[in-house]
Amino acid sequence: SRTCRIYGTASAEYLLLQMVDEHDLAGMEREVEAIHRQTAQPFLLAAVQVKNWNDDLSPWPAPPVWGKQGFVGRAGNTLAWLEQAVPGICQQYSIKEDCKVILGGYSLAGLFALWAATRTDALFGVAAASPSVWFPGWPEYEAAHPIQTQRVYLSLGDREEHTKNQTMAAVGDNIRALHSTLTRCGRDCRLEWNAGGHFKDADLRTARAFAWVMEGKQ
Repeated sequence: SRTCRIYGTASAEYLLLQMVDEHDLAGMEREVEAIHRQTAQPFLLAAVQVKNWNDDLSPWPAPPVWGKQGFVGRAGNTLAWLEQAVPGICQQYSIKEDCKVILGGYSLAGLFALWAATRTDALFGVAAASPSVWFPGWPEYEAAHPIQTQRVYLSLGDREEHTKNQTMAAVGDNIRALHSTLTRCGRDCRLEWNAGGHFKDADLRTARAFAWVMEGKQ
């Protein structure tokens, strides 16, 4: 029931999973090329298209933050689908069962990846580029449900927290606090600041996230 585009190499050591919308798909070729430039690790990337971005990637219901569309909170259904789909992807593309799975994404897909890492210990790492850690209730949830993976990449545009929207303005403090918590807990975690706002070079920022998780500390 979901469109899934595959990039990269069969029999790869790393399986990259990314929830995407139509805008992300338009930049996938550039993203994959950028990953190849930054790492020699063989990988297979599965880009899974999301039908309703706000609903399918939000971990719980929340009121609208901008505009009129709120969040239904169907991330649990999305994660359950993903967990069922991975074995089939591995079988079809000759990926070993013990491959290193990295879940990543941009914006709300980045938050989804972080949230998923609180629900499963099956992930090798999380590649969260400009994740929506402003999401109502996220800091409190993560404090009670720690992220379980050992490698976490975080990034944010240096203009993202400078907004008149009070809910979204919390993104800067929230991502600093998350990075501090993960580092204090001994996680291999990096927080990178990018020049610009939220909508600049999403594909290249996501590529850096995946490449860093595969390569480790740089």
